[in-house]
Amino acid sequence: MRFAITAALLLATTAAPLAAAPQPADVGQRVDKLEREMRAVQRKVFPGGNQQYFEPEIAPQPAAPAAGGVPASNPLADLTTRVSSLEQELARLTGQIEQNSFKIRQIEEQMSRFKGDAEFRLNALEGNPTAKPGGSAAAPVLTPPAPGRPAQPAPEVAPPPPAAVASNRPASGDAGEDAYLAGYDLWAAKKYPEAESALRAFIAKYPDHKRASFARNLLGRTLLDSGQPAKAAQTFLENYKKLPRGERAPDSLYYLGQSLMALKPPKPSEACEVYRELDDVYGTTIAAALKDRVTKARADAKCKS
Repeated sequence: MRFAITAALLLATTAAPLAAAPQPADVGQRVDKLEREMRAVQRKVFPGGNQQYFEPEIAPQPAAPAAGGVPASNPLADLTTRVSSLEQELARLTGQIEQNSFKIRQIEEQMSRFKGDAEFRLNALEGNPTAKPGGSAAAPVLTPPAPGRPAQPAPEVAPPPPAAVASNRPASGDAGEDAYLAGYDLWAAKKYPEAESALRAFIAKYPDHKRASFARNLLGRTLLDSGQPAKAAQTFLENYKKLPRGERAPDSLYYLGQSLMALKPPKPSEACEVYRELDDVYGTTIAAALKDRVTKARADAKCKS
């Protein structure tokens, strides 16, 4: 009889902590939920990636070693601790994703406002007040000739004689490449009217050529070097808008700022906006030489940091 009472007491004392311990089914549900949420986070952070999820490098605090022959801790308690750590890490990652998405939206809105404002101001300089800031610029208004008088053809830049266009470069086998290099050689020789004509012809004939970004940027430099900063600014802005991924898009933004500073009177505040746009969009990818020139240009325009 005494033995039966003692056994009952032992069973009662051991059953209590077992009942209080976490149930495996509950932990399994939490793990399944975490796996689904981690996959969702991975699809957000790594679109197009595989379907595995990456376990964060986290682990519960190491427990003090127990006496020999006794388990250091309950395996179910360890699993519960790790699940809690995963839940905290998932919450942190979700917060970071939301912050990054908000910052990206802000940058896109700033770029849109900048492009609209810059286009409006440049069209105003060209005498075209129909463009409105924040929207696309209207096409330039052409005044028809007065009735009763025949329309006079607009003066055109005479094409340079063959001797002026001839280049010492050997033919590359790419007609577009040769046409661009011919315009480049004319610009390098400071034959600006001939260079302008050659570059405009290249842009019209080879709009999708690999040198298209180079040619548009060089056309803007030709106009700037020949004392036409307003037209140069329009050309640089068009190159940035039409070919934002082009190899000379960052250079065009830099020279757009230079063109604004070359106007009479100069436009330092607008130039500073251009340099800020250049830093925001291409700051991590531009060459060191261009970055140094932008730093000097910001100092010349007295831009606020």
